Amino acid sequence: MRYLPLTPADRGHMLAAIGAGSIDALFGDVPKAMLNPAIDLPPHQGELAVERMVGAMAARNLAAGAAPFFLGAGAYRHHVPAAVDHLIQRSEFLTSYTPYQPEISQGTLQMLFEFQTQVAAIAGMEIANASMYDGSTGAAEAVTMAARLTRRKGAVLSGGLHPHYRAAIATAAEAIGLALDRAPWDVEAREDLAARIGPDTACVVVQNPGFFGQVRDLAPLAAACRAKGALLVAVVTEVVSLGAVAAPGEMGADIVVAEGQGLGNPLGFGGPYVGLFATKEKYVRQMPGRLCGQTVDTEGRRGWVLTLSTREQHIRREKATSNICTNAGLCALAFSIHLALLGEDGFRRLAALNHAAAVGLAERLGAVKKARLVNDSFFNEFALRLDRPAAPVVEALAKRGILAGVPVSRLIPDDPKLADLLLVTATETTRDSDVDALVQGLGEVLS
Repeated sequence: MRYLPLTPADRGHMLAAIGAGSIDALFGDVPKAMLNPAIDLPPHQGELAVERMVGAMAARNLAAGAAPFFLGAGAYRHHVPAAVDHLIQRSEFLTSYTPYQPEISQGTLQMLFEFQTQVAAIAGMEIANASMYDGSTGAAEAVTMAARLTRRKGAVLSGGLHPHYRAAIATAAEAIGLALDRAPWDVEAREDLAARIGPDTACVVVQNPGFFGQVRDLAPLAAACRAKGALLVAVVTEVVSLGAVAAPGEMGADIVVAEGQGLGNPLGFGGPYVGLFATKEKYVRQMPGRLCGQTVDTEGRRGWVLTLSTREQHIRREKATSNICTNAGLCALAFSIHLALLGEDGFRRLAALNHAAAVGLAERLGAVKKARLVNDSFFNEFALRLDRPAAPVVEALAKRGILAGVPVSRLIPDDPKLADLLLVTATETTRDSDVDALVQGLGEVLS
């Protein structure tokens, strides 16, 4: 039985009070095509029939673990230890939610405190929050934070920044009237972002390793930002790279944003993921999200508290730095468990395995005719330039049971100069037989 608490008379009174002639009038600004669109689904069926139909549809997918897999572009396949899933499914963690009476939730607070400590350490920063939704929305939060700190109304976006991150930033920027200077797509990491910094630039946003795989030294750009009063926002989409590449904080970044999916969290058809956010301590009061701290109680025992919570549910709406409604707590826990299992040495070894796998793959693919390696530097992902559009090549290899990579045109469809670019990733899960299959398959498709 449907729950309908309002009578027609109640609705009539409410509509009269707001001056609307009907309920449909409330949706007048929504395009009609978006209201009750036709959905191509079969008619109502029984539960068993639906299960069989959905199962047959799911079987058409080629799962990451069922084929040679070289996809990346912001979402990476890594081995997740069995201990991670076992621990996060304990009822203390799996059923708990936001600690609205935080000091009662000492276990949750301690976990988040440990998570923050790990994030700050690998980012090379002084302080980190208790997580964001994901890397892209975290990048948008970083840009709005920089605008508040500098009181400026512009931002420069690198041409090596992931398209989804650029889109998320653009959405937030439009809401606060922030002007964006989007640098052209920069395949070879030769852009001069320092020349784009003006008197109204709040921040420069740069990804490292870049969307096309290039690794760069951020120190010169950080110095240029400081000289002109702008902040440097460093974005990392592959968190495992921080085990090998110099930490953004060590290179002078003011705010570091990363996607933490690569540790503890499987690909999961696009989510849920976990955003990492770190900055300098002097900026803490403009940092979005929550901050858990360590303290002692009246008896001198160590404990944890919710030190800072800058969202509108806890403070006056006009004082809030963000409307982020929660942290990705369970995903943050999975990240933290995985990193704790690895330890510092294990994290570095994992990164070394990823880089070695990518170097070996790049050497093999570099010998394939009609394919050319674009990068002169990379971590575990690089770009190949083919002699034809990459998307049909990927489709042809998928029919052979090989997930060959991500055609750049899938994420940047409006630039024909990038249509022949293929992003290819290797991780510790890549086997020699996978590489053999890709090299042979690509050679045959391009022949």
